[in-house]
Amino acid sequence: QELHLPTIEIPVTIQRTYSISPPSTTFPSHDHYLSNLDDMIGVRVFTPTVYFYRSTPGDDSVFRVLRESLVRVLVPYYPFTGRIRETPDGKKLQLFFDSEEGGALFVEARSDAALSDLGDLSVPNPAWKRLVYSFSGEEQYEVVNMPLIIAQVTRFRCGGFSLGLRLCHCLCDGIGAMQFVAAWAETAKSDSLTVDPIPCWNREVFRPRQPPRIEFDHSEFKRIEEGSSLTKRLWEGKVLQKCYKLCREHQNRLKSVAGFSGCTTFDATAAHVWRSWVRAMEIEPRDSKLRLTFSVNAREKLKSSPLPRGFYGNVLCVACAMSTAEGLVDGGLPEAARIVNEARVKVSEEYVRSTIDYIDVYRPKNLEFGGKLSITQWTRFPIYESGDFGWGRPIYAGPMDLTPTPQVCVFLPGGNDAMLLCICLPEYASQRF
Repeated sequence: QELHLPTIEIPVTIQRTYSISPPSTTFPSHDHYLSNLDDMIGVRVFTPTVYFYRSTPGDDSVFRVLRESLVRVLVPYYPFTGRIRETPDGKKLQLFFDSEEGGALFVEARSDAALSDLGDLSVPNPAWKRLVYSFSGEEQYEVVNMPLIIAQVTRFRCGGFSLGLRLCHCLCDGIGAMQFVAAWAETAKSDSLTVDPIPCWNREVFRPRQPPRIEFDHSEFKRIEEGSSLTKRLWEGKVLQKCYKLCREHQNRLKSVAGFSGCTTFDATAAHVWRSWVRAMEIEPRDSKLRLTFSVNAREKLKSSPLPRGFYGNVLCVACAMSTAEGLVDGGLPEAARIVNEARVKVSEEYVRSTIDYIDVYRPKNLEFGGKLSITQWTRFPIYESGDFGWGRPIYAGPMDLTPTPQVCVFLPGGNDAMLLCICLPEYASQRF
């Protein structure tokens, strides 16, 4: 089922900005180590999300409660008050602390619109981008010397509000972000610091091996000569963000069609989306090399050195499935699902360590978009459960605008075991998809 995005303009007025640093925290005098998983080229970004909440009392207590609880939760989560810079040799990033330059950014804003003016709040909409704060002239992938948390609270005319949140991906993956938001929310509800589990920084567990042992090909990081106009069409033309609801019955049918032991719902659905996207784009020549990349949570893979429950750093590996356009389209869903399955299963503890060593040796500096579709899966994140700050579960919680990175698509929870698929397509391909 296609879900339609209304085109709207949301009037937003920024009223106040605060630099938030916990008064009881003494800034460490030493830099903090970021692992190579924190410093992968793909995580040198901010992840913008927006949360919508229905009417609250007419006063401004929502601003005060969220701001004061953020101050409290940043005591145990003090690394979010630091800044990122390059190491002196320019090879990687590190976290440092400066009592004058540090702190999270908290923004208070108002809108003359009501939540009802925003249309369907269950569907991510690029029109919401003014609800998430960005600096004038800010570069798209800028993380150096930026606040590592940027939170904008916007009150609407109806009394509802939104929380637009940007967390620096270098400090946490999706699971770590949910851990932080849940601690902030519980602290807001209880009016006292409530943190469970206790956050653990220890990124040194992911130091590279000496000497490094690169045991896999790691095609996810390499440039490929795709020989097609795929990437040019997506980055130079106008793209549309499209959203679809996939019910549980449809997902089960895809898994049944894929039809092999060990195939997961993700394998079948990702393969189906990939094939549909390639067909809709009419990629030529048909022997063009294509790849599908997707992140795999590697926490459960670490059998010999399990992480503490409170570890909130990046524990992601990028799986990479490869095919030609012809092989993908003509091979059918079972073959495509098998390629995806093999890429996912290949991510092991050895793969994690090899990834760390590969980054250390080659240090990829640029995102490689050639022939690529990247899927990010949010369906297992407790994004709604962790987002209750005392005013109930959010109406919507998740991303809003994929168009700045049109080769990324997102799987989101859609309620009642359904899944929301958000993807970008050139206008000419949107109907065929």
